[in-house]
Amino acid sequence: MKKITLLACACALFLAPAVNAQEYTFNRMQDNWFVQATGGVGVMMSYKDANMKLGKRFMAPKANLFIGKWFSPLLGVRIGGHFEQMKGATTGINNIGARTDMADQMKDDADRGIYGQKFNRIGVTGDVLFNITNWICGYKPGRFYNATIYAGASTSWDFYNDKQDGTGSWKYKGWNNGKEGSHDRNFALQAGLLNSFALGKHVDLLLDLRFDMVQEHMDPGHKTWVEYPSAQLGFAYKFGKTEWDEATCPTCPDCPPDLTAELEALRNKLAQANAKIRDLENQLNDCLNWKKNHKCPNTPGAKEAPLATIYYPRGKSYITPVQMEVVDAVADVMNNENDNYLLTGWADNYTGNDEINIKLRHDRVNGVKNTLVGKGISESRLSTETNNANHPDVYGAQSAPLGRCVTIVRNK
Repeated sequence: MKKITLLACACALFLAPAVNAQEYTFNRMQDNWFVQATGGVGVMMSYKDANMKLGKRFMAPKANLFIGKWFSPLLGVRIGGHFEQMKGATTGINNIGARTDMADQMKDDADRGIYGQKFNRIGVTGDVLFNITNWICGYKPGRFYNATIYAGASTSWDFYNDKQDGTGSWKYKGWNNGKEGSHDRNFALQAGLLNSFALGKHVDLLLDLRFDMVQEHMDPGHKTWVEYPSAQLGFAYKFGKTEWDEATCPTCPDCPPDLTAELEALRNKLAQANAKIRDLENQLNDCLNWKKNHKCPNTPGAKEAPLATIYYPRGKSYITPVQMEVVDAVADVMNNENDNYLLTGWADNYTGNDEINIKLRHDRVNGVKNTLVGKGISESRLSTETNNANHPDVYGAQSAPLGRCVTIVRNK
């Protein structure tokens, strides 16, 4: 009973860390399949097996054939069939596999009434696999060595020679010399260490160190379970995709502990932007209302309102494309009239100095005159002057752009 408890504890220790598999990326169902074939020897350790020579007990062959799948770099399963030849000693001539032809395999000091024992177990087995190398060292594609622990269960059918001298045939029988109803089937629990050595991307060399606890039917009336350690060598072939994609985890960026100062700075910038917008709106309204409120200067011979006004950028005397459209329209009007016109050059006195502003006034008015002459207007119909005062509709520096202009009025 103590041995079963120890095996159960080992299984619990094996399965507990398997939850870590969720940290890895899972592949598709058709990936990471494998087959394994192993063969070796095992040693039966039932009630009287110590009476058999140890070397002879080691000569019991064992083989397994598995198919399995890895579900993650840590966790996998396998299922398959096994063959085991059990060799040892027993006290009853009618016990399963008792043989009279194995006296040379018994120890010289064996008690009387000890017989050789040989029978075969054939059955199915399944294991849960846990890769402790990937668990401890982290998953690494192409690693040469991997250590995998496993635990599982199996069921087997017993076959032995129906002649105690070994001259008969192998049959499926139970203990008590195969009496009616004594067909024998054994259950077993197993655990082990599977050592894998990579020979290539798809082929591994295997060393399987295994320990089975076999249900006792060999020597009735004695122990309930029989220990059966074994060692096997073999190969594994891995199908399709054999590696795993690196797992990624979403991360949350660190947030500053207090955003009050940053939010306050943004509010101040927004308030400043709103103030600038209101100022621009006021300037636009001044421009739109200029003609409505415009009063022409008291220039001798000038009429009440100008025919047109040409505006300029600050410090510039060239006619912009937009204002050139105004000049074109004025030329069309002049070509259909016979009036004479007065052109007055202006410059605001809120920017620049007298020297700059005087030059701007002359350049602006002469530029408009030359442009109109170029459009077919007689130079004799055009008079020019400059006015060194601010334009009468300019009320302070904010409306100074309205004073950077050339006005055109009809002479009386």
